[in-house]
Amino acid sequence: MFFDPHQRATVEAAMARIIPTDDAPGAREAGTIDFLDRYLSGLDHVYAKPDGSGFEKLEGKRADAWRQRLDIIRDKYAHGIADLDRRSRDRFGSDFATLEPAQQDTVLSELDRPTTLPEAETVAGFAPVETPLQQASVEIDLDFFPLLALHTRQGFYADPIYGGNRDRVGWDVIGFPGPTSLAEVHSGRYTALPYFAEQEVGHGAQAEA
Repeated sequence: MFFDPHQRATVEAAMARIIPTDDAPGAREAGTIDFLDRYLSGLDHVYAKPDGSGFEKLEGKRADAWRQRLDIIRDKYAHGIADLDRRSRDRFGSDFATLEPAQQDTVLSELDRPTTLPEAETVAGFAPVETPLQQASVEIDLDFFPLLALHTRQGFYADPIYGGNRDRVGWDVIGFPGPTSLAEVHSGRYTALPYFAEQEVGHGAQAEA
């Protein structure tokens, strides 16, 4: 894994405020920290194989490009966590992970500001045609808090093969049963289209949205 114990506890606490536990499971129950920690650890869990049997081995220029991207993202987290603790100590006299939830919300709200990326890039990390960890062009342009929010959502809703969405709790929250494996999706035996919302377009025509 990439994070040291303090960094891991800090990020997990922040994720738990982005998708909090209430009457339904939140980021903590979904293991979003495991999703992120494993992702940042190296190149072994980037591209899931279409048959669901594991992950592709990245080599050559492809591997070099991903190493460079991950180095940028790791640096964002290392500095972001340090800044989160600094703000927490300045405001409440303690590191972020030890603050009360309401205090954590206050610190995070100070980091929350609109991103300058075009909307299409911002939502690209959730596009169903791409796997969640293939959006590095978006990730490397985001500041710490938007990046953390992106990874929290990805870890909550991504296919469990990526290490998050433990026991499919993210899917359960939105009433989505999901495929039994990626192989079902790539082979065409499973489609998510029945779960898309329908909207009227033009003269009464229906389109999947």
